[in-house]
Amino acid sequence: MSFEWPWQYNFPPFFTLQPNADTRQKQLEAWCSLALSYCRHHKLYTLDVMEAQESPMFNNKKIERKLSMETIQIVFEELRKKGNLEWLDKNKLRCLVMWRRPEEWGKLIYQWVSKNGMVNSVFTLYELSNGDDTQEEEFHGLEEWMLLRSLQALQTDGRAEIISMDDGKGVKFF
Repeated sequence: MSFEWPWQYNFPPFFTLQPNADTRQKQLEAWCSLALSYCRHHKLYTLDVMEAQESPMFNNKKIERKLSMETIQIVFEELRKKGNLEWLDKNKLRCLVMWRRPEEWGKLIYQWVSKNGMVNSVFTLYELSNGDDTQEEEFHGLEEWMLLRSLQALQTDGRAEIISMDDGKGVKFF
């Protein structure tokens, strides 16, 4: 399945930060939505800002337009304010993208556990994110940092406990 670009993506002014405050706000919302949708479609969890500028997400070669580095930083800052992005370094060159927040992932994982009658079961992190039983689930392939945050959210709610095992970490669901 190929990624569906929003209509604005082929509109050259979309790639220039608009001076009018209302228009700029709508433009930033559209860029945030596009970035999260693109990352979700391609299952991207980490981004390098320099690489992002050259990626199709911010560079439309068909109309020969790309978002400036300054504007990409503004879009990323908007995503950070919304809780969808965290910087990995103080220079703001690499970031974690959360197109779904940890609590949302935790809810999906817990629904799967409940639906399959596996409450009171113990899983390794590998089984959850890469096991045969989860292949059809949206959380299959989830990066470990996000899986851990999701499980920590469930632990806070009293629905899971993260445990240490001989070969790493595991989780028990309640």
